[in-house]
Amino acid sequence: MTKPLLSTLALACALALPAVAQSRPVTLTTTLKNYGGNGAYLAVYLTDAKGAYAGTLWVAGDKAKYYQNLSDWNRLSARDTKRLQGVTGASVGQGRTLKVSADLADALIDAGYEIRVDAAVEDMRDSPAEIRVPLTAANAGKAHAGRQYIQSLTFQMQ
Repeated sequence: MTKPLLSTLALACALALPAVAQSRPVTLTTTLKNYGGNGAYLAVYLTDAKGAYAGTLWVAGDKAKYYQNLSDWNRLSARDTKRLQGVTGASVGQGRTLKVSADLADALIDAGYEIRVDAAVEDMRDSPAEIRVPLTAANAGKAHAGRQYIQSLTFQMQ
């Protein structure tokens, strides 16, 4: 092959590959209620159309011994050895807001995936599946209420 042909081929591949694996930034904003307790541990994760674990977006709370209280996430993600790489931070206080950003593949949107959040607060009842929101374009920008500790979850797609 000649150098111009190789350059043309390399450029064509560089332009074609992003079309195959497009992703977009998604920002999730979770606001907690004033529930009268300590900071909450939250696991923010995705499940597929069958309810199977698809990946962890964020875990708020840095003491691993309490992750068992995030029971749905802990059970579903147990075999994911990379589930905590770069996705942990401090617990979230009552009335406070947690903002998380992630790049999600376009193929996940409107494909039956859900954003799920499990919540646990020391000396209070755990709340597995505190909130479940279908990952759809129609749900973007809308506030979704939680069951016990979460006032609202909103996600924005760019």
